[in-house]
Amino acid sequence: MAAASISAAGLKCSSFHGGWGTSMAGEDYAALAKSATSSGSVRVGKPARLQPVMKNVNEGKGLFAPAVVVTRNIIGKKRFNQIRGKAIALHSQVITEFCKSIGADAKQRQGLIRLAKKNGERLGFLA
Repeated sequence: MAAASISAAGLKCSSFHGGWGTSMAGEDYAALAKSATSSGSVRVGKPARLQPVMKNVNEGKGLFAPAVVVTRNIIGKKRFNQIRGKAIALHSQVITEFCKSIGADAKQRQGLIRLAKKNGERLGFLA
């Protein structure tokens, strides 16, 4: 167990960070909040959390990204995503048939599909 010390406010501090001892949940949090507010010198509140941003990280990256964005804007997101889903499914079927023809196992097929996704991201097809 990590060494513990007493701070100026009288709270038990641990030099071990990231374990169960530094958890801010349950009874530990309530006891810490009560002792901190009773001394009047330290105020404990819930940590601020950033709201997740729903944004495509591939937007604008890659050689084909501008064409993909223009096409999506012309035909609409819903129709575009349907077409993209069909294209991805067909491409996965082609990879599967290729793996069958050369005798590759499921793990190699899965690796090729992951590689196709990475290449699609780099080229901008997933923008």
